[in-house]
Amino acid sequence: MTQTVNVGPGPRARRSALSDGVRAIGLELRGYFRVPDTVFFTFLFPIMLLGIFGSAFQSTGEVGQLPDGSGGVSMAAYYMPGLVAAGLLLAGIQNLAIDIARERTDGWLRRLGGTPLSPVSYFIGKIGVTLITALLQLALLLAFAALAFDVELPTEPAAWLRFAWLFLLGIATMTLLGIALSALPRSSRSASAVVIPVVLILQFISGVYLQITMLPEWLQHIASVFPLKWLAQGMRSVFLPDHLAAAEPAGEWQLGTVALVLAAWLIVGLVVSLLTFRWQRRS
Repeated sequence: MTQTVNVGPGPRARRSALSDGVRAIGLELRGYFRVPDTVFFTFLFPIMLLGIFGSAFQSTGEVGQLPDGSGGVSMAAYYMPGLVAAGLLLAGIQNLAIDIARERTDGWLRRLGGTPLSPVSYFIGKIGVTLITALLQLALLLAFAALAFDVELPTEPAAWLRFAWLFLLGIATMTLLGIALSALPRSSRSASAVVIPVVLILQFISGVYLQITMLPEWLQHIASVFPLKWLAQGMRSVFLPDHLAAAEPAGEWQLGTVALVLAAWLIVGLVVSLLTFRWQRRS
């Protein structure tokens, strides 16, 4: 008598899922750039805000000058790190949460079972488009800051290595939180109304649009619970002079805490996604 042992998907199935996922990334990218409001609110929004803030506050002088008059940065340079962090928030949480909620409530995810596309390929497509759009947005934002406002970018390899782990940990965290948040909207029509206010409030209290020490202490404590405040602080450690760490609530960059908080929220996003993600909306 011959016993059959199920060892799971073979190499051919895994290769097929990967190749389908790569094709799904292409489809997702084409769909992404065909929707004007999505491109504006998740791709061009940080660049537009940098142009507004950099121009509006250009006459106020430099921020963080030392007693000898050196070491200051322009308002555009000061705002840029927070907008880099906000770009990851928009690409990961806002875009994914709205997009997945819409696809679920419109029945697209339910119909996925009747197509050759596997769930693995579906998530490869979503993660891939999030990573690619975040990288493109970052490149445009840095280029715009350098060309339009003469913002000096870091030249030390250590700064770019720090940026690399902040970017990768940040985009992974925001991606998982976006998948988790997609379970909240009850319909495709309510997805934007549910997600966008959350994203906007987080940006206002997390040091993106306002220096966080300008906020009341109780609001600073609330912001410290969420990952955007720490991601923006980490990005300031990359793009701003070291002496500007004194302007942070703790008087330092706290990179260890930044990594711990982002990693904790990554785990929260993963657990909540596993517990709440559904291929079709519950009645």
